[in-house]
Amino acid sequence: MPAPEHEPEHRPVIAFFDIDNTLVRGATVYFVGFGAWRLHLLTVRDVAAFAWQQARFIAVGENMRHTESTRDRTLAMLAGHTEDELRRLGEDVYDRQIEARLRADVVAEARQHLERGHQVWLVSATGDIVAQVIARRLGATGALGTLFEAVDGVFTGRLSGEMLHGTEKSTAARRLADDLGADLGDCWAYSDSANDLPLLRSVGHPVAVNPDKRLSSVATAEGWSVMTDKKRQTRRA
Repeated sequence: MPAPEHEPEHRPVIAFFDIDNTLVRGATVYFVGFGAWRLHLLTVRDVAAFAWQQARFIAVGENMRHTESTRDRTLAMLAGHTEDELRRLGEDVYDRQIEARLRADVVAEARQHLERGHQVWLVSATGDIVAQVIARRLGATGALGTLFEAVDGVFTGRLSGEMLHGTEKSTAARRLADDLGADLGDCWAYSDSANDLPLLRSVGHPVAVNPDKRLSSVATAEGWSVMTDKKRQTRRA
């Protein structure tokens, strides 16, 4: 006689949070750029470009051309430096710039998920090491970010895989859910950008946070929850 089957274990629930302009006002890669300037890793011209792109990002949202340009500057900056150096830079940038720019209502939402026994994962195009610093400082479960290639702990100036953006975010989230045995239909995702529609549409509980124009339109049409600063408007049961 075959052994009786065990009852399936309770599936974990994951809440995925985008970082830039969702959890943090602005783009973390620009903050890292300013931090690198303090360490004399960037020129004044680079910092001026970072500042202008940061202002545009806050005002109108994500622009892939600017994001890719900033990524390329960041990769060039990191070449020859170590993972430990980037981690220390991430800690410094968190203390100097990121912590003061956290969106209190979104942080509170993440903490409510943790209190309910959910896992909270940050998922972002920013560098994985920096994303991990933010996750640890916030008490989140973990983070998924863009991986920079390193050999023996030293960055080569190239990506390891693809930039974690658009469909790559949803692929990474699905892979994590599969690894943890989570059903994405039970999971949540929070983002400000229509670029994250693949991720938002992959979960059962999408939430638009201070959404850009296109995401706002989609959220209205599809009845998603919307958070705008300290106000939350729930459109789905």
